[in-house]
Amino acid sequence: MVPQPPHLPASLMAQPTVTERTREARTAKQLELEELANQLAVLRAAGKTIVQCHGVFDLLHIWHIRHLEQAKQHGDVLVVTVTPDRFVNKGPHRPVFTESLRIEALAALDCVDYAAINRWPIAVEAIRLLKPHVYVKGPDYQDAARDLTGGITLEESTVQSVGGRLVVTHDIAFSASSLINRYLPVFPKEVSEYLAAFSSRYSIGDVCAYLERAQALKVLVIGEAIIDEYRYCEQIGKSAKEPVLVTRHLSSEKFAGGGLAIAKHVANFCREVTVLAGVGQEASQETFIRKALSSNVEPVLLPKAGSPTIVKRRFVEHYLSQKLFEVYEINDAVDPQQNRALCASLLERLPRYDVVIVADYGHGMLTHEAIDLLCGQARFLAVNTQANAGNRGLNTISKYRRADYVSLARHEIVLEERNQQLSLETMILNVERKLSCPRVLVTCGKDGNLAYSRAEGFFHVPALATHVVDRMGAGDAVLSLTSLLAAQQAPMEVVAFLGNVVGAEAVATVGHRQSIERVPLLKHIESLLK
Repeated sequence: MVPQPPHLPASLMAQPTVTERTREARTAKQLELEELANQLAVLRAAGKTIVQCHGVFDLLHIWHIRHLEQAKQHGDVLVVTVTPDRFVNKGPHRPVFTESLRIEALAALDCVDYAAINRWPIAVEAIRLLKPHVYVKGPDYQDAARDLTGGITLEESTVQSVGGRLVVTHDIAFSASSLINRYLPVFPKEVSEYLAAFSSRYSIGDVCAYLERAQALKVLVIGEAIIDEYRYCEQIGKSAKEPVLVTRHLSSEKFAGGGLAIAKHVANFCREVTVLAGVGQEASQETFIRKALSSNVEPVLLPKAGSPTIVKRRFVEHYLSQKLFEVYEINDAVDPQQNRALCASLLERLPRYDVVIVADYGHGMLTHEAIDLLCGQARFLAVNTQANAGNRGLNTISKYRRADYVSLARHEIVLEERNQQLSLETMILNVERKLSCPRVLVTCGKDGNLAYSRAEGFFHVPALATHVVDRMGAGDAVLSLTSLLAAQQAPMEVVAFLGNVVGAEAVATVGHRQSIERVPLLKHIESLLK
């Protein structure tokens, strides 16, 4: 006979453990924003003073705890709103901890009464919704002028608009980014060591100052307008009659690529930008192009007779985000009328610009005549000659007899030299000699980049990408931003470092879906060098 377990009183049966009770209490503190707003309305009506803090809290540390404890002293109820993962603008490698883990850690603190995940990039909308009596920031926000986002000024005016006030805590400030870089590195050891060494040579301010000063540069971008179209589909199977993969169309999106993409990147850092873009006479897509560009970009569209605006259509298996094949709509013949219009525009405009960025895609827009004008009259000439399926390896940098800065991918400089046995350093020196070019940057994907300056020599900077979604467009982004620094005679290692930061951001998004933006880039640099 199987022995029966002893009879237990009902009060002792199925009792939650201490851990379970703690977790339940922690979960009870975590509310959706609307739920929290309703709860706070009840507490406010009962005469309670509401205090709100807001932040990323990627690594909860002692300074955060002291900050929150001091904040609680200003009222009865402390609520903390947390920046969601998609709006943490410290680079693709952050946040280290997901929003669900960050909010759980905050809810575990005794001083925190409620925690919620924000739905917006900054706290302004959450402040309007929650209406705190006191909004508390840390000592690193004491000087609003040092806030890269400009958010603190908006937050202060918003909290005042709902009848509250801003308070700044005073204690020793610890940087979560610095602690993560030191104790929870997301990069391989050699990359972390490089970043530590680089930060000993150049401060965050040193690097960011070049981006700030770029605002005053007048920039001319030259290159074909390319519409990059992505068509997402799912696999159905093999055709019953032919050995063909059959897919079902799901959705599509298109981006302004080519010279347009470069102009969009540059426009986020420079006040005055003009783009000379080759477009089609047929299916010009002019409405889409003009709408895609920023308000501070002047588009000068040069039509090509009997041609469409270039469309590069990529068919993508949506689940794996894997490209299946591409279809080009293109006429890469030279159009004499377009060439005359381009040369006339160059003669008129080149003397007026500090920086000329040429994205030569090898599709017929940039003729020998136009290139001669660029080489002879551009004040500062930055060039990339892209090797792609449409130009069959015929589009090499030696088309240009002179440049002040060249940015190439490794396979592009190999095509120029026609010799894979040469070292990358030798190939760079050959390009420097052919073009009398004092600055060359070669991007090498996962191997980082190799930069050369006639005055400083060679610099190798390791790759900083931790999450690769799509490599298309990364070279355009690197050319865009590094040209602005090269034109200011920034140290070549700083140019190369910025190139890899920009490259990391570019490969973390699909195509040209998102341009490189000023504040996220500055915050990314800051997070790497703290």
